[in-house]
Amino acid sequence: MKHLQAIPFLVILLVFTPSAGAEENLTARGVVFHDQNQNGKRDAGEPGLPQVLVSNQQEVVATDASGSWSLPARDDCIFFVIKPRGWMPPVSKQKLPRFYYIHKPKGSPQTQFPGVEPTGPLPASIDFPLIAQAEPEKFKAHFFGDTQSRNIKELEYMARDTIPELVGTEAKFGVTLGDILFDDLSLFEAHNSIVALVGIPWWNVIGNHDLNFDAPNDKTSDETFERVYGPPYHAFQWGPANFVVLDNVMWGGSKKSGGSGGYSGALGNQQITFLENLLPHFPEDQMLMLMMHIPLKSSEAPLNPNSDYSRLFRLIEKRPYTMSISGHTHWHAHMYLDEKDGWKGKKPHHHVVNVTVCGSWWRGEPDELGIPHSLGRDGAPRGYSTITFDGNQAIVDYKASRRPADYQLRIEAPAAVSAGTNEAQVYANVFNGSRNSKVRMRLGDNGRWITLSKTVEADPDFLALKKREQQRREKLEGSTLPGAVPSHHLWKASLPLTDVEPGIHRLWVQTQDMHGRTYDASHIIRVE
Repeated sequence: MKHLQAIPFLVILLVFTPSAGAEENLTARGVVFHDQNQNGKRDAGEPGLPQVLVSNQQEVVATDASGSWSLPARDDCIFFVIKPRGWMPPVSKQKLPRFYYIHKPKGSPQTQFPGVEPTGPLPASIDFPLIAQAEPEKFKAHFFGDTQSRNIKELEYMARDTIPELVGTEAKFGVTLGDILFDDLSLFEAHNSIVALVGIPWWNVIGNHDLNFDAPNDKTSDETFERVYGPPYHAFQWGPANFVVLDNVMWGGSKKSGGSGGYSGALGNQQITFLENLLPHFPEDQMLMLMMHIPLKSSEAPLNPNSDYSRLFRLIEKRPYTMSISGHTHWHAHMYLDEKDGWKGKKPHHHVVNVTVCGSWWRGEPDELGIPHSLGRDGAPRGYSTITFDGNQAIVDYKASRRPADYQLRIEAPAAVSAGTNEAQVYANVFNGSRNSKVRMRLGDNGRWITLSKTVEADPDFLALKKREQQRREKLEGSTLPGAVPSHHLWKASLPLTDVEPGIHRLWVQTQDMHGRTYDASHIIRVE
């Protein structure tokens, strides 16, 4: 039997008195076992696995020496195993991890998109199979911001745009960070089949467009998501890193049911309790990666000190290696949370607002393949992130779909200027740029280097596209672009031209990222 990595755990004593006929007082039991023949069921001789974490969405316990576990059962809850390092739950044909058992004796309430069928009485034993696998210190994972297809046509955009270049990837798994679809939850099956072509296990975060909008409250808004993907919040370990999937979309209830018909960003008490019970099991000297849909922060304004996020910060801020990632906004940014946001850690918390696969909701005119260019509202191309985890470090790489890996910036400058012009304004949109990036430029091979300054404003190229759309509105193909937003990865400077000879000149722009890696781009300027 493969030896489990030692996992520190707390002994949780659950004391309660069973009450006949009271579902909430039942106890669920089962075994986590080594599925040696990988048939999904426990056969004779297949050993139980000790010190593996199991949860009921609130309490967290570790299996005993025989692999056994027990937890309180509520009338509507999901039991799940927290994948330990070196082990993997089975995956479906669509590469979705099957690490959970849904306990809904009466099934889901009736909604437009079906939820879970009645599961009946609690089984005598809920057993979780795990398969042994090698997990090195260094590995890669792909992160999709909103894929957000509203129909089959947009699913086909994703299938022809992003998916082909990932088939055969060396990454170990992928995560979609919510807004998997755009309201039509009947498309989950088709979406999952397309993403499965990548060929690696794929986890999914719930987004505000993945909800049952006819649900009367937040508790029942995840029913279809749960049927397809399981618990909307949970955790797993891979290599030396610990991953926590969060549900931070709080549904206010349908208007028909007297609710607000809207949503907010929050975690809720039950999820906070789960985190309080979970996190002590994860070693503090390891990377902790939180994955959610709505960003912890999406503007320069400080966070609300009384929010659920402040409660979250108290749980993680003493850890030296934390990071988080979200989608939702349809722009890409590296945010750093500090004291003004209520973060009290020794160094700022790094939060990535991830680039989206659909860009600006699959809008804009079609390209040569008939796929809308869908430039992001911050002027960055649609795409995804690949994160390399190495020990307790994580390096984020931005990948524009169907573009070379080194396509990391775009120069925005005049194509032609008059010889008498004193200077030209130059912008550099560094797609994965952060406050720790450096950007400089020079004209020709021997020109002097000029440093560009970071600015937060709308991307000029995006604004120019919007203007061209307005000028040819009657002949426009595709949907118009949304409004621009201030870009968090834009740099600008003036390029002196007083001593430049008339002719064709090459402008070089070079950026160095937070890890010391450099990328270049060039732009041709004609001086007349």
